[in-house]
Amino acid sequence: MSPETVVLKLGGSVVTEKDRPETVDTATLERAVAAVAESDAALVVVHGGGSFGHHHADEHGVSTTTGTRDPEGALAIHDAMVELNRAVVEALRAAGVAALPVQPLSAAARDEDGALSLATEPVERLLDEGFVPVLHGDVIAHENEGVTVLSGDELVVALAPAVDADRVGLCSTVPGVLDDTGSVVDRVDAFADVADAVGDSDATDVTGGMAGKVRALLALGVPAQIFGPDALDAFLAGEAPGTTIAGGRE
Repeated sequence: MSPETVVLKLGGSVVTEKDRPETVDTATLERAVAAVAESDAALVVVHGGGSFGHHHADEHGVSTTTGTRDPEGALAIHDAMVELNRAVVEALRAAGVAALPVQPLSAAARDEDGALSLATEPVERLLDEGFVPVLHGDVIAHENEGVTVLSGDELVVALAPAVDADRVGLCSTVPGVLDDTGSVVDRVDAFADVADAVGDSDATDVTGGMAGKVRALLALGVPAQIFGPDALDAFLAGEAPGTTIAGGRE
């Protein structure tokens, strides 16, 4: 019986200390890596930018829709993300995971309308050959904009159907989508269900924070989970912790 295929995003707030520029949250990353190492699934891992990419993007005025043609700014964002990716891959490798990096800058682009094209065959082939591809938020070429930010959430949405994912999970620093009382919402069928409760990230984030995550996952064709680091083991064991985002409804 073939292992299930899982696309897992480790949020930037999980792998970095988001209020301290370019600082890896070593303890949380190591706990996440240990959970991944115990999994029997065929995994694609995506990680966010956290304190590495976001503050550079904010400094240069770059987001998922607003670009730059300044090569210095573009390279500052990309180099920071490559540095973080190296730390994540090295942590996975140290735990015995066959992780290899995949750089979106060389594999993705947007057209004039912002539609994303992503070369997924390298990821699919790496997965077929027993590796764990590790992708990250990045800058990518964007017609008439120079480069814009490609978020980890966008990567998840693009990769899940390409690899025929059985399950999708976003590990964040919160235990799920929270309502206005601070309780975890069990299920979201439409953005309107949580529009009043979700807002901007509490640290510099150019990709939309929790609102962006919910919108991105609602565009996915299958349900996904948003959960906290403490629930990563449960998710990888096949459970449905946190909040279920009912994809395909928006």
